[in-house]
Amino acid sequence: MKLSDLNALGEQEATELFFQCCASDAWVSRMLETLPYASNEMLLDTACSSWLGLSEQDYLQAFDGHPRIGDVQSLKEKYKNTQHLASHEQAGVKGAGEEIILELADLNTRYENKFGFIFIVCASGKSAAQMLALLKSRLNNNRNDELVNAIEEQKKIFCLRLEKML
Repeated sequence: MKLSDLNALGEQEATELFFQCCASDAWVSRMLETLPYASNEMLLDTACSSWLGLSEQDYLQAFDGHPRIGDVQSLKEKYKNTQHLASHEQAGVKGAGEEIILELADLNTRYENKFGFIFIVCASGKSAAQMLALLKSRLNNNRNDELVNAIEEQKKIFCLRLEKML
């Protein structure tokens, strides 16, 4: 899609497109208010500035737009599907063994129970082992610090999705 195609979308189509990048109603609303965009850079800058200062509920709503990684079958399916996305992701995913997947499932459940939201990480280019290490280290955080981490990871995710979209 070209930027001109995005700018030409109707409100419903643009809403659906932005929700694919981030599931926060408030963020999507801000993105719609600033259409059309003069450049790809303007789009990304607006996406980032629109993300600042949202309420905790808005951030949690965005996190809820991600699939929960909590059971072994969904983890296996997630890693199987990501092998086809990009060559830099394939190498890391191929090495995800049963032990890592089981530990990811267990620690994801612990994470959600501790913080009240799912583990958010921009997984692009990360192996399952790297994500496991990040998850282990982030479990030691307090809730406020972890909320800040998750907010930043979500921003990385929607920026990457917007870039890939264009």
